[in-house]
Amino acid sequence: MLKTPTGKLRARSLGIPFAGRPGEFNAITDVPGVEVGYSTIIAGDGPRVIGQGPIRTGVTAILPRGRDGAGSAVFAGYFSLNGNGELSGCHWVEESGRCEGPICITNTHSCGLARDATIKWLVARSGDLEQWALPVTGETYDGYLNDINGFHVRDEHVFAALDGARGGPLEEGSVGGGTGMICYGFKGGSGSASRLVAFAGRDYHVGAFVQTNFGLREQLSIAGVPVGRALKDWHPDPRPTESGSVIAMVGTDAPLLPHQLKRLARRVSLGIGRSGAISGHGSGDIFLAFSTANPQALHGEAQLAALEFVPDAQLDPFFEALIQAIDEAVINSLVANETMTGCDARVVHALPHAEVKRLLGV
Repeated sequence: MLKTPTGKLRARSLGIPFAGRPGEFNAITDVPGVEVGYSTIIAGDGPRVIGQGPIRTGVTAILPRGRDGAGSAVFAGYFSLNGNGELSGCHWVEESGRCEGPICITNTHSCGLARDATIKWLVARSGDLEQWALPVTGETYDGYLNDINGFHVRDEHVFAALDGARGGPLEEGSVGGGTGMICYGFKGGSGSASRLVAFAGRDYHVGAFVQTNFGLREQLSIAGVPVGRALKDWHPDPRPTESGSVIAMVGTDAPLLPHQLKRLARRVSLGIGRSGAISGHGSGDIFLAFSTANPQALHGEAQLAALEFVPDAQLDPFFEALIQAIDEAVINSLVANETMTGCDARVVHALPHAEVKRLLGV
């Protein structure tokens, strides 16, 4: 919970106080069955040469029912806080209240390729040449550090992320689709967290995963402290205007209906707002929530389907848990990171741990 598998510090290791009860790994993979895989592409240095690099990008794969259940749907709902972005498959999510198959996140100009490669992966696994799929694929823009118009993400990178998906503790920071991202003027990327919610005699998991690429330095707040304002001149903000995005995926094993999951996805806005997000004009802030419960209710047979669900009036603890997990996931994406140099020797500095601890008095 304090470090990633490779030993990078997470937010709690700095003594940052967070409310709520995290799951075992404090990650979206605390939701039973959920698996996450990365493909990270880092190559080259120096001036940008389109088609050659430098390359700072990748692919993240999230499988709600794991690889063994990759062809199985989950109930889902999505919400767009600001639509300057892409989340493929969301029309079918809105129409049917379900998400079909794996979810991938990558850079803006590779979103279509990742979607198509996911379909190829599904068809190859099923052997069904007539299979149709509308997988969910999201994006954020990494063109400041990455040769984004070189189109370096290939089918094999998507396949690697999907094939490498696992449960357990997650790597965070500059990995997968988050490799070339910037958040609040510091190095951003991939982050995750989770919370436990007690209901009807058992604990349910609410897990969050974010790909952070938004915010200005002076907006950053951690545990209520205006850290970004204090560090405004520590290094120049690489982006002078709000122009980034954030994709968030929320998973739970609580039995929630599609309209309830849409309500959960909407509360991601409050989670990213805790650290200072304003969802600017140029930001693509799109969120999806899914539930792994009630698999038996998602059949297509000519018979009635039965399911159980949490009453609407009892959702507040789940909303609160989601907001807490999103906030911590965003901060994890900053803390579990390193300074990166990309195209044209552009440098994006990592969040300075010692300064954060000093400002928070921990």
